[in-house]
Amino acid sequence: MENQKRLVAINDISGFGKCSLTVALPIISAAGVETICMPTAVLSTHTGGFTGFTYRDLTCDMPAIGEHWKSIELKPDAIYSGFLGSFDQIDIVKKFADDFKTDDNLFIADPCMADHGKMYTIFDEKFAKAMAELCAKADIILPNITEACFMTDEKFVEGVQTEEYIKNLLNKLLDMGAKNVVLTGVSFDENKVGSACMGQDRVAHYYFEDKLPGAYHGTGDVFASAFCGALLNNFTMEKAMGIAARYVCDCIKRTQSMENPITYGVDFERGIPFYIKELGKV
Repeated sequence: MENQKRLVAINDISGFGKCSLTVALPIISAAGVETICMPTAVLSTHTGGFTGFTYRDLTCDMPAIGEHWKSIELKPDAIYSGFLGSFDQIDIVKKFADDFKTDDNLFIADPCMADHGKMYTIFDEKFAKAMAELCAKADIILPNITEACFMTDEKFVEGVQTEEYIKNLLNKLLDMGAKNVVLTGVSFDENKVGSACMGQDRVAHYYFEDKLPGAYHGTGDVFASAFCGALLNNFTMEKAMGIAARYVCDCIKRTQSMENPITYGVDFERGIPFYIKELGKV
């Protein structure tokens, strides 16, 4: 029997509001992948739509965690970085990638910093450039349209885009240094939304689903986690992108019938059997 795959997830812990590590740990584990967590901060809730939340910065702990893992010769099959709250944390993850990246594993970076044409309030365009330097080290990056535009200095196009526009973004992201790109929030039709991916062959592949109403918090983390789990189950980047998209849609559809505010996140938990079936494990 082959050894269990192992992934290091670098992200924050928000106690309430489904996102970051509280999403990554159960979803990637459900894919049969051992999920090792490096928390960047601990919050009582996520910061989107909540006020008065507690925040404990763990930047100072991150290097020591990495050094301890080096001392026990930890060998991950993948490194997945998500929300990073400062320039210092970007530098720490860069060093972590230098220390743990090999020819036989993957570094997957989700540059969580912007959406809907705007940077998150705590970030600026200098942060986008620093994030672009981190993404240049990655085997696969998972930006949305807004993040891609900030990293490449391209104009943000809201709503429906042209295929030429998307291909230009994908090529510029690859020119930046990343080996492969999965771009989310792609739409060539006002009734469809999906993703595009491109590798070193510079051929674009697309996956679309019907556009669903609402903008639920944490769906990007659900997508990224499901993508990582599928990738480590030996699916191609293109197929992993489709699996992740279908799972996110399943989660949103179930959540739409609930009375919870959209800031609470999506019901990904009861969709885990759907995800496992998509992976062909049942």
